[in-house]
Amino acid sequence: MSKPKRLHPIAAIGYMGKRIKNFIFPIAAFTFSVTRDSGRPLLFALIVFLVATLFIFITSLLSWLRYTYILVQDELRIEEGIFVRKKRYIPYERIQSIDFSEGILQRLFGLVKVQIETAGGSGADEAEAVLSAISKKEAQLIQEYAATAKGNGTKEVKDVPEGHLIYKISTRQLLILSVTSGGVGVVISAVLAILSQVDDLIPFRRLASGFEKWAAPGLVLIAFIVFFGFFLAWVIALIGTMLKYGNFTVMKTENELVISQGLLERRQITIPLKRIQAIRISENIVRQTLGLATVYVESAGGSSANQEGSKVTLLPIVKLNQIASIIEPAITDYHIAASFTPLPKRAMWRYIFRNWYIAVPIVIVSLIFLKTWGLLSIILLCAMTLWAVIKYKTAGWTLIDQQLTLRYRTFIRTTVVMQKNKIQSLEMRESYFQQKRKLGTLEAFVKSGVGGAGGTVIDMEKGDLNLIYHWYSKSKEKRDSSER
Repeated sequence: MSKPKRLHPIAAIGYMGKRIKNFIFPIAAFTFSVTRDSGRPLLFALIVFLVATLFIFITSLLSWLRYTYILVQDELRIEEGIFVRKKRYIPYERIQSIDFSEGILQRLFGLVKVQIETAGGSGADEAEAVLSAISKKEAQLIQEYAATAKGNGTKEVKDVPEGHLIYKISTRQLLILSVTSGGVGVVISAVLAILSQVDDLIPFRRLASGFEKWAAPGLVLIAFIVFFGFFLAWVIALIGTMLKYGNFTVMKTENELVISQGLLERRQITIPLKRIQAIRISENIVRQTLGLATVYVESAGGSSANQEGSKVTLLPIVKLNQIASIIEPAITDYHIAASFTPLPKRAMWRYIFRNWYIAVPIVIVSLIFLKTWGLLSIILLCAMTLWAVIKYKTAGWTLIDQQLTLRYRTFIRTTVVMQKNKIQSLEMRESYFQQKRKLGTLEAFVKSGVGGAGGTVIDMEKGDLNLIYHWYSKSKEKRDSSER
């Protein structure tokens, strides 16, 4: 048995960064609220800062010192905890996925961060095990032990099978992905979230009152500032997307998909083929117009703090007509449908009426209070009617052998491909008005991460619902009888 090992000392820096991220805003708010009534605010603030810094430094150092791990041929053993010691023994045969990432610090020292997901993980933590700074050799050793344990059960370490490339993002694709991403909203939301945390530190009301006096003669300048702000957010989102998805490649081994990505922080995600629960194809309006889509894999891995472990980007940007030629040879159980059974024509008015519930009251209120100007609200009614028709025409379903595919739209057109034996539950429901028109709603669930995933199609033909129900219930009866 080997001796217990510690992580590389840079792991302590990672612990510090995590604690600073968690405590920076509470400490700042506490300092400001106390020093506001103090006679010597600067002195008190300095004391709080020094105490907080000392606390973070000592606890981070102790966390690093008290974290040890041992690699043996049967299992990975981890002990951690400053005051309460926590021991974990992880058999290699239980390991379902091993994700590698290299941040700036890890790359400087030739190290990697390893995240391990297991079959029996609770999903409550970041991962079943996280080795934040170990050598590439030891990371490879863990991967080899896991591959051997799941392969033939022998204890001799052998090389992990080499894979073949099934996808590599090009410079042109990376640029299109960045330009058409929705990252601007994320950047703006993040800025607003930060400002909401520091509203006690910045005198927004005083600034707003001064801004009102200055704003009246400078509307053109204000419009330019707003435009520049959104443009800057778009540039930040574009750069962030390019850094995240640069060098994106997908390799396939005998039993796994290996995804590598990132320019500054390199990541490697391993997805066992048997853990794939569904394939999700997403097309936002811009990408759909260009005939492009993003493909995700819904996996049984992941956790509440590691959602990427359950919904993994497989093809960040790809032409819609090329998805089948890439997916089907690599994941042979899944077939990408070329056509769908549409909804009945009588369902279209239900889609329109659901949108009118929102639009019509707005039109009525606008006509009452805005008079002539209120007529402009009719544009909203027409737009929502058109959107309802688009949602109706998008929705559909298809059965291919042992596979159910659902297509629907919210803001994004989504296609979900599910194998019969991976569907956890199939729900069919009918409202009073749906019963009148012999329609119903279908919802299918697969296991994904902590919760579940799947798809929903509203206002399907009742006969189609019964067809899908019998298709699914027969396999369920067979599974139940085989389990007895």
